[in-house]
Amino acid sequence: MLIGEVARHSGVSTRMLRHYDALGLVRPTGRTSGGYREYSAEDVRRIFHVESLRSLGLSLKQVARALEDPAFTPSALVSDLIRCTEDRLAREQELLERLRAIDASAPTGWQGVLRTVELMRALNSTSAARRQQAVLARSEGASVPAELLAAAVLAESDPHVAGALSWALARSGGDVVAALEAGAHARDVDIRRRAVRAIAETPEAPGATAVLADALGDPDPTVRGHAALALGRHGVAAAVPTLVAMVVEGSHDVDASEALGTLFQDPGCADRITTALVDELAAPTADSATRIRLAQAFLELGGTTVREILHQLAQDDDRAVAFVASAFAGVLEERSCEDRADQDS
Repeated sequence: MLIGEVARHSGVSTRMLRHYDALGLVRPTGRTSGGYREYSAEDVRRIFHVESLRSLGLSLKQVARALEDPAFTPSALVSDLIRCTEDRLAREQELLERLRAIDASAPTGWQGVLRTVELMRALNSTSAARRQQAVLARSEGASVPAELLAAAVLAESDPHVAGALSWALARSGGDVVAALEAGAHARDVDIRRRAVRAIAETPEAPGATAVLADALGDPDPTVRGHAALALGRHGVAAAVPTLVAMVVEGSHDVDASEALGTLFQDPGCADRITTALVDELAAPTADSATRIRLAQAFLELGGTTVREILHQLAQDDDRAVAFVASAFAGVLEERSCEDRADQDS
């Protein structure tokens, strides 16, 4: 077949076929009397082999080596191609996110686009101080897309910068929960922690309660703790088991006790909380430190029943537990007297 016919059958342009010939990659077996390239069936098969390898991302030099070197093994090259492709996809994904962030900012002119790009660069800085400054400097100026801030929140490891980002996100006017919800279900536990912590800082946002309630079932205790504290402070009874567990484990137990105190004001939760804490006191695994933390939780609750529990705990065989329980019972007695005095006056 002549070069034009080969081009029609193979889909490879005549220019590229001449280039293959010049490189020695696919040389036609013969020539016509007029000097035109003439390709054999084997030549055409080689063209298809070249195109197949090129479709995998191989360079022409790599294609030539693969076809000519019997010792050439594909495994190492394919692994390199996978890595290169993954890197390229990551760059493309980064570009896509950048374009979406610009689109979400609804710029009215190129100055708006440039401001958003400048902010994105600052948020990608290796300097935590610069990242924080970029957020705070924009807080009084033009609005920042919630999607951009949410992505920064999920990637931020510095707690001070994360706080500034969450603060700005809450004031962005965007749908905070929608922007962070995917992060709350990420495989990476650090991303889940950041997402739930940020949502916990805006528990009254639409959809926040549902996401936080779902996070109570997360396998990570830190994620569960962020969710439980936020829900408990806002009177969501589903947080009770996790809050009690935090007291027992000593994980932010003071905050958990305060949240239980808030929930205790709801008559529907009071008995449930008291029963859960009493059960933990009676557990064989409740050591001295655990019982002291449970006594602290009872102090946050108050009431006649709680005072009786603390009086009983004041008889504990462990002197430290007994002393703390006795002191807390005294505090509740004083509060009760003050409340009665206020009522009488």
